[in-house]
Amino acid sequence: MFNDQDPKLPSRPPLSGGKSNRFALIFFLIIIGVFIAFFFRRAPPSSQEIPYSTFTSYLERNEVTMVKILDGNLIEGTIKGMSGETVRFKTLIPYQDPALLPSLREKGINISGGTSGLSPMRLFLEFLPWLVGFSFIWFMYRNMQGSGNRAFQFGKSRAKRYQDEGKKVTFTDVAGQDDAKYELQEVVSFLKNPQKFTKMGARIPKGVLLVGMPGTGKTLMARAVAGEAGVAYFHMSGSDFVEMFVGVGASRVRDLFEQGRRSAPCIIFIDELDAVGRTRGAGYGGGHDEREQTLNQLLVEMDGFDSKDGVIILAATNRPDVLDPALLRPGRFDRQVTVAMPDIKEREAILKIHAAKIPLAPDVDLSRVARATSGMSGAEIANLVNEAALFAARKDKTTVERPDFEEARDKILMGVARKTLVVSDKERRMTALHEAGHALLHYFLKNADPLHKVTIVPHGRALGMALSLPEEDSYSRTRSWIEDWIVICYGGWVAEKLLYNETTTGTKQDIEQATEMARRMVCEWGMAEELGPVTYGQEEEPIFLGKEIARHKDYSEDTARRIDRAVKGILDAARISAERIIGEHQKELEKLADALITRETLLDDEVRSILDLPARENGAGGL
Repeated sequence: MFNDQDPKLPSRPPLSGGKSNRFALIFFLIIIGVFIAFFFRRAPPSSQEIPYSTFTSYLERNEVTMVKILDGNLIEGTIKGMSGETVRFKTLIPYQDPALLPSLREKGINISGGTSGLSPMRLFLEFLPWLVGFSFIWFMYRNMQGSGNRAFQFGKSRAKRYQDEGKKVTFTDVAGQDDAKYELQEVVSFLKNPQKFTKMGARIPKGVLLVGMPGTGKTLMARAVAGEAGVAYFHMSGSDFVEMFVGVGASRVRDLFEQGRRSAPCIIFIDELDAVGRTRGAGYGGGHDEREQTLNQLLVEMDGFDSKDGVIILAATNRPDVLDPALLRPGRFDRQVTVAMPDIKEREAILKIHAAKIPLAPDVDLSRVARATSGMSGAEIANLVNEAALFAARKDKTTVERPDFEEARDKILMGVARKTLVVSDKERRMTALHEAGHALLHYFLKNADPLHKVTIVPHGRALGMALSLPEEDSYSRTRSWIEDWIVICYGGWVAEKLLYNETTTGTKQDIEQATEMARRMVCEWGMAEELGPVTYGQEEEPIFLGKEIARHKDYSEDTARRIDRAVKGILDAARISAERIIGEHQKELEKLADALITRETLLDDEVRSILDLPARENGAGGL
């Protein structure tokens, strides 16, 4: 079933609820009009009703010319008027009159009989409820069909269809992702010219699975494939198949693929495939639950497709590890295309696409913005541009300036600033020391990422934050970088302990992150010298929860003690290193904390000025 509410030009004109209502009303009025015209056209001339005593008087004066006795108690007839005209009359016989018939015969009056029947008005009134009921039922059925109510189409597919009318999305609208475009270009070529492949005996993949982190543009990439090929495009989410009623999901799968066959060549895109395609079994939901029936029907429909049908199935997920193996075998989703996080050049291209819609100030350098947004997805970059425009609009600016991008990025990375939160002077001082401890270590550790900003303005649930940004994109981390990162985690704890001889609850998240990173160094990455490059423990993950909730312990108690010693050794070494550096630069720590109390937020170049350190080359990391 086509989505009548979708703004993307449906394949056929949607049924308008207003037009359907007007049509039903006109039809109802026509029925009533025809009924009235039929009966009232045949209605006899009106008769004058007179008392029975008056009738007998006319009879005695020989003025009655014709009599018709109906049902034995009603008389209709004609009399001669004073001017000689004929007047119709009717009268009711109130009692048994044995002298009536002899008197009529004696006067030589024409006598006839019959039944009175129903009057047209009475007949109309008796049939009116039936007409109203029939018209109401028909009217409601038409209204449900047109207004999108799916009471009669519960098992129909809810797929939204997009056509090639209007502005199409093509590969030029998708910045970067050259490797993914190369893989998908083959699908486009097949949809445009299938003979090119079939004459060589080649078989195009029936299904293509787009895999990537959230926000990387998987759905946009699927629409670009449809736009490039110029074919119909059906879009449906995996969760749209599953309902509380068993069998509805399987019915919708059948209807979706039937629509695809009728519209071939076309693309069927299933977003969030893991909602319906997770591994079957595992003791969750039984063997006959609705989700499994839907998945089984999906498997059957996909396996029944032939490449000559011209139907390509695209799907997107960020959890390919939880999909049923039957979905990933050749003949179904036999090709996986990774839609990766954008690198610096791709981020700049994405920024140019979204920034073209807003007025930019001359001081905005998108290449610097791209360099300062490492790790952001395409959706996050689009949100960054939108937030910057919102900040500029709030300040009644005519263009979006560099500080607006800076403020927008801080909001995305650190959360919304809570400038109205009231913090006591003592707590404010401890927060400043804590963040100064984190910030200071960035300048005395060789492998740490450079500091971008340190602030004691509360953001989200944090009272302060020291934010670092890498100078370049990195896809793996060295052991030395991880060890320095753990040292920085202990910076706040060490600063509080050094100057106040006690610590606060604000160190909770720092210690959690440091401990988690140290345990992963030992158990996953083989970075503990005493244990060697061995993985300990396997993640246990219930397939339908999609969440890591435990680690399977596949090692002995002695090994567990050795792991604990290795983890504690890494953490102790990091804490000792932090104590040594901060102890050697205690004066710089206090100076930095005092500056934070006064100015609340310090950028990298301001911190370097306070610590008498040389400025960074080209100001990398800032906007």
